[in-house]
Amino acid sequence: MTPEQMVQRSIALRPDLAAVAAAVPPGARVLDIGCGDGALLAWLRDTKSVEGRGIELEPGKVAAAVSRGLAVVQGDAATDLPDYPDAAFDVAILSNTLQAMAQPAAVLLELVRVARRAVISFPNFGHWRVRASLAFGGRMPVTQSLPVSWHETSNIHFCTVDDFRALAADLGLKVESQAFLSGGVRRGALLANLMAEQAVFVLAR
Repeated sequence: MTPEQMVQRSIALRPDLAAVAAAVPPGARVLDIGCGDGALLAWLRDTKSVEGRGIELEPGKVAAAVSRGLAVVQGDAATDLPDYPDAAFDVAILSNTLQAMAQPAAVLLELVRVARRAVISFPNFGHWRVRASLAFGGRMPVTQSLPVSWHETSNIHFCTVDDFRALAADLGLKVESQAFLSGGVRRGALLANLMAEQAVFVLAR
């Protein structure tokens, strides 16, 4: 193991990324869509020996990921995923990116086509703080999981936990597992639509 990899092993992932990483089996072939600077892919490579590839829209983040020794290309999932063959990966990851997609349903179907399982995380717009901000303040919320004001955010399709479950059912996708976080801490599924700030789902056909 190189010194860089030893340092990477010691770096703790953000709680939401740790929940995503927990759903990835060791040695898996992984495609991370919207992989950012490659922090998650690098962690998976160094701790779970995955064979990882990534797609990222922003050139600066692509350069940062490549500097970690990762196979990351600049691209847009909405247009580039159809170029990948069926079942090319064991796991496709879409972390905190679904709400920024123009056609979320189409992207989910592509994820479970190119990989046997898809791991999707997203901020829950049904969380009680979001509801309170709208109900009592009359304004779009700014929270820990939605930290940017409405006019600055790239998010265009907010959804709740229940919205996502309904979409998966409509698309005929199986929910293999689900995890929920509040304040960066894992919580149970009870009342997740109201109490969870972030959700992580594992989907399959």
